[in-house]
Amino acid sequence: MSNPVYLVAARRTPVAPVKGAFKALSVSDLTVPVIRALLADTGLKPAVVDQVILGNALYGGGNPARLISLASGLPESVPALTLDTQCCSGLDALRWGAQTIAGGRADVVLAGGVESTSRRAIRYHRPLSSHEAPLLYERPAFTPWPDRDPDMADSAARLADKHGITLAQQNAWSIESHARALAAQARLTGECIALAGLDVDAATRRLTERLASRTPRVAQWQRGEINVAGTALQADAAAVCLLVSEEMLDRMPADTRAMRWVTDISGGASADAPPWAIVPVVQRLFARSGLSADRFHRVELMEAYSVQALVNARQLGLPLDRLNQGGGALARGHPIGASGAILAVRAYHEMVSAPQGSLALMAIAAAGGLASAVVLQS
Repeated sequence: MSNPVYLVAARRTPVAPVKGAFKALSVSDLTVPVIRALLADTGLKPAVVDQVILGNALYGGGNPARLISLASGLPESVPALTLDTQCCSGLDALRWGAQTIAGGRADVVLAGGVESTSRRAIRYHRPLSSHEAPLLYERPAFTPWPDRDPDMADSAARLADKHGITLAQQNAWSIESHARALAAQARLTGECIALAGLDVDAATRRLTERLASRTPRVAQWQRGEINVAGTALQADAAAVCLLVSEEMLDRMPADTRAMRWVTDISGGASADAPPWAIVPVVQRLFARSGLSADRFHRVELMEAYSVQALVNARQLGLPLDRLNQGGGALARGHPIGASGAILAVRAYHEMVSAPQGSLALMAIAAAGGLASAVVLQS
């Protein structure tokens, strides 16, 4: 039997571009203040936490969730799990936390994601013999087929070519993302904890068509082009949500702002077209749940690239007036392991004033052709 699950608090750091305000901060430095803020927000004691689950893509080994759990002052008896599904990691951590509570194995789970891109490990392939030098590499393989494992920007350029998305259209999306983020800064500051002199996302700016069109190209495939303005910046951030069972919610104050976990999905699509993976996976969620795009009061859609968001929104029929109302990753940056959790934090705070029973959708894709999505209800 599946037990009801509720999201009752959600916080994050601001997002800082790589080598920016958070360049000296470790994953623990980023996440501990967020966890402490969540416990303070809800009045829960560290001893009631049953598990910590965090997504991370670049730490380089170990189990940073355990390190963070202990540094946050949680009891040593609390288990902690780190998972890596690349960009989906933060949202998948929430999915795992919800499934743990739904299965009756926990009442309180802290789940989210963190990325310190600035402090990421330097990675080498070990040489086969003492006569060879270690081989530096930037990223691992995401598929077993070298000819079907494009870099993300190249994959986005192929998507632009396939769907005829011009740079002008991409620039327009990016400009709107920044404009929405600027207009929403009061709301964004409310969900962020101040850290290292930042109280809101550092990369957001007044982006104009003239400025966007002058940014360098980062990839091209036939007629498809991707530029810097249409690419989310590498970044540092942490985001964590507090998930509880119905039994725990009944013990919390009556004014606790609880969002009910409705459904979620994780799936795969074409391995060499990761920016498109959201489309078939969310379509499966719609088919399974009976929901449709027009049912959602708010949608938080990942914007690793503006062409990705454009194609995903069009093919899913997502209502643009309800999508990324506080701006998207193009306006704040893309801290890989944290980005999915940031979508959940954004959705939670956007839904505070929503009519009772309103629905929110979060969706993100990842390298290798994966995607994950979650539906919450106010």
